[in-house]
Amino acid sequence: MVYPMAFEALAAFLAFLTAVAFPEFGATALTKVTRVIDGLARKRGASIAVCGIFALALRAALLPVLPVPPPAFQDDFSYLLAADTFAHGRLANPPHPMWVHFESFHIIFQPTYSSMYPPAQGLLLLAGRIFGHPFVGVWFSLGLMCAAICWMLQGWMPPRWALLGGLLPALRFGSFSYWGNSYCGGALAATAGALVLGALPRIMRRCMLRDALLLALGLVLLANSRPYEGLVLCCSVAVAMLLWMLSRNAPPPQVIVRRLVVPVGLTLLAAGIAMAYFFWRTTGSPVRMPYQVNRATYGIAPYFIWQLPNAHQVYQHMVMRTYYMNDELAVYQRMRSIGRFARETAVKLVIIWGFYIGPVLTIPLFTLPWILRDRRIRWLLLAGAASLIGTALVSFFIPHYTATITAVFMAVVVQGIRHLCAWRPEGKPVGRALVRATLATSVLLVGLHAWIAGTQGGGSIRAMGLERARVLRQLEASSQKQLVLVRYRSDHDPLQEWVYNGADIDGSKVVWARDMGPEQNEKLISYYQGRRVWVAEVDDRTAKLEAYPSDEPQNSERAK
Repeated sequence: MVYPMAFEALAAFLAFLTAVAFPEFGATALTKVTRVIDGLARKRGASIAVCGIFALALRAALLPVLPVPPPAFQDDFSYLLAADTFAHGRLANPPHPMWVHFESFHIIFQPTYSSMYPPAQGLLLLAGRIFGHPFVGVWFSLGLMCAAICWMLQGWMPPRWALLGGLLPALRFGSFSYWGNSYCGGALAATAGALVLGALPRIMRRCMLRDALLLALGLVLLANSRPYEGLVLCCSVAVAMLLWMLSRNAPPPQVIVRRLVVPVGLTLLAAGIAMAYFFWRTTGSPVRMPYQVNRATYGIAPYFIWQLPNAHQVYQHMVMRTYYMNDELAVYQRMRSIGRFARETAVKLVIIWGFYIGPVLTIPLFTLPWILRDRRIRWLLLAGAASLIGTALVSFFIPHYTATITAVFMAVVVQGIRHLCAWRPEGKPVGRALVRATLATSVLLVGLHAWIAGTQGGGSIRAMGLERARVLRQLEASSQKQLVLVRYRSDHDPLQEWVYNGADIDGSKVVWARDMGPEQNEKLISYYQGRRVWVAEVDDRTAKLEAYPSDEPQNSERAK
C-alpha cells in the first residue's frame, strides 16, 4: 500500500533542503514565469477565467488515469437520486408500497422517497446529466470553484497573488481528491463560500448592486449545500457587515438600503419561499428538512455533541443497525468528555490540514506569526476560526464539511508565500527559493498522484463501486427486467452499500433490494412478477450472482 502523504512529506523535505542549500536555483526561470503571471494578473477577468479553465483542463487530462467514476459512497447515491428525481420533473417521489425492501442510507422513504440532502448538489448533477452525464456537473464545479476563489482573493490581495491562489486548489485537491472523483460534492460549497467572502470587501469599498447580488447568490448556495456551516460563516459576515455599516466609512443609509439591503433581502425572501416549498413537498412541512426526517427515523447519535442520543430506534435490516448503533454512535461517544473532545478535535484539524494544505503547502506557513499579525486578512482568519469552532461541535466530520472556508485556507497559504518571498536571512534569498521549491513540488506532485491513482485503485469503497457498476452493466445487457436481492455477511462494511435505486424504481431495468428472508422475499417477488430474480453475494472481491431458489436452475450463473 502506497501512502501519498508520506511521499508528499518526503517531497516537501527535499524541496526545503534544496531551497536552503541552493537559494539561487531556478531564479531565472521563475523571473520569466513571474513576468507572464504579472501580465495576466493585471487582467482580472482573464485571471478568473484562466483559473477555471486550468482546473477543467487538468481534470480532463487525467481521465485516462482517473476515468469517470461510478457511484461508490453512500452520499453519491443519495445525490444521484436527487438528480434523477429532478430529471423526472418532480421534487420528491411517492413512497413505494414495498419501501422496506429498499431502505438504505441517507435517503428518506416516508412521507416521500427522496434524498435527505439539500438540493444544490442534486441540481448540479442534473445539469451535468443534461450535458451527457452527472459527472459533467462535478467537473464543471471544479472550474467554478477555482475561478470563484481567484475572484474572492482579488478582493483581499494584489492580483498576482489572487491568481496564484486560484490555481493552487486545482493542484492540491481539485483533481485527485474525492471532490473530483465522486458525486458527493465539496466544490459547490467552496464556490458559495468564496462568493460570500469575495463580495464582502467589495461591498465595503463601493457598495455596488452587482456585488450585493453575488453575496446573495453565495448565501443561497450555502443554505442549499452546507446549511449549518454556511450559517456559521454567514454570522461572521453579518458581524463584519454590521460593524462596517456603523462606521464612519460607510455610505449614507439610503445607499446601503437601496444597493444592499433590498436586493439581498428580496433574493433571500424568494429563496426562502422556494426552500419552504421544497421542504413541504419532500417532508410535508415547510420548516422540516429531509435531513431532519432521516436523522429522526434512523439516527441514534445526534448531530451536535451536546445533544442526547436517540435510544429508541427500530431497524428492519442488520446492516443499518450496525452502521447507526456501532459506527456512528462510537464516533459520538468518543467526544463525550473534555479530554476525548480535545483529542477528536485535534484529529479533525489534522484531517483538515492533510486535505487542504498538506506537507508541501505547509512550508509557507512557517511565516504564520507574521500572517496572524497581518491586518489585510485578519478578518478572514477570524471567520475561518469561527467556522472551525463550529465544525468542532459536530459529531461527525468529512473534509467537505469545511468546504465553505476553502478560500480562507488558500488566502492563508498565499499570504504565507508573500511573507516568505521577503525572507532574506543574512541577505540570501532563501525565502524566494522556498517559494520556488514549494510551487515546483506542487506541480510535480500531480504526477505522483497520477501514478498512485493508476497503481492503487482508490481503496475498498471505490473498488466496491466499480464492482457494483460492472454487475449492473451485465444485468442491464439482458433484454429482461431484473430483481436483485442483496445478501451481506455478518461482517459486512456498511459503507460499501449496494441497495440503491433511481427515482422510478418500478420502471428501472434493474431493481436492487435487501434479502429479508424467504417469507418477505416472496412478497417482493410476487409484486415484481415477470422479473428475473437473483441473489447477490457481494462481500468478496468478485460479486456472485445466483438465481433465487424459486427460479429456474438454469438461470444460475456467476458474475464474471
